[in-house]
Amino acid sequence: MQTGNLPQSLSMNSPFGGPSASNPTVAGAPANKDRKMATAEHLVLDLSNPDLRENALLELSKKRELFQDLAPLLWNSFGTIAALLQEIVSIYPVLSPPNLTPAQSNRVCNALALLQCVASHPDTRMLFLNAHIPLYLYPFLNTTSKSRPFEYLRLTSLGVIGALVKVDDTEVISFLLSTEIIPLCLRTMEMGSELSKTVATFIVQKILLDDVGLDYICTTAERFFAVGRVLGNMVAALAEQPSSRLLKHIIRCYLRLSDNPRACDALRSCLPDMLRDVTFSSCLREDQTTRRWLQQLLHNVGVNRVPTLQAGAGFDHMLVN
Repeated sequence: MQTGNLPQSLSMNSPFGGPSASNPTVAGAPANKDRKMATAEHLVLDLSNPDLRENALLELSKKRELFQDLAPLLWNSFGTIAALLQEIVSIYPVLSPPNLTPAQSNRVCNALALLQCVASHPDTRMLFLNAHIPLYLYPFLNTTSKSRPFEYLRLTSLGVIGALVKVDDTEVISFLLSTEIIPLCLRTMEMGSELSKTVATFIVQKILLDDVGLDYICTTAERFFAVGRVLGNMVAALAEQPSSRLLKHIIRCYLRLSDNPRACDALRSCLPDMLRDVTFSSCLREDQTTRRWLQQLLHNVGVNRVPTLQAGAGFDHMLVN
């Protein structure tokens, strides 16, 4: 996924606390590594001290990519994950009515950045999932305030889920589907900022790319309608304010939906007209991959011209399971 202006904590291409590929192996490197880990260990210990926690959260979140294997250290050190969850739970009362301050948002987002580190690491990802920790983030994704503190909170929470789905794993997808992640992502895709919409759509895309996810979305007309309606609304909005990054993920979602025979049949009548004409030609001029996806999508649904059917015609057969 193109990261563009995504905050570093949300970059889908970042190593999430792993060793930096740019660090050369030179004389003295082992000693430097030991110093870094000693610093990391000291800061992780500080997380268990309420008086030192705020500074430790800030320093670890800023420097987490410098610390090799920070994720296992966070997971295995006594009381650390409990301290991070305490930071998350402590702001639940200010979510509704919305009274979240910038300082509160920044602090909990630093805690979320460390959880993203744990969610990204191969040694801790499944432990993180099996502990059902993503559920603690769902109240943040269920908020509707568009103020900056809430938007940053949603964006950072989505970054944690995005880190989970970045690595293709059916077990991860199955867990997320069982916890109703789709409606939460659709909510953000409808009312979030361009950045949060991009991450939420990326998550839906990764879910659809898994066979379990595609089957889940296409099993009932209601689920297909819900996803299709939000994608269609986003396409319409992009006609006014183009974003090639967001459009890329939307088109990939549509293309994947066309792999399902019933969904493909339905898309023949409900695929947005703006994807069939030249509306986004300039937006996609430099993106050969997305242009190819769009061409394949139109080929799959057999579109040669803008249809005159009403949006929704062709869905009736999906109501009969």
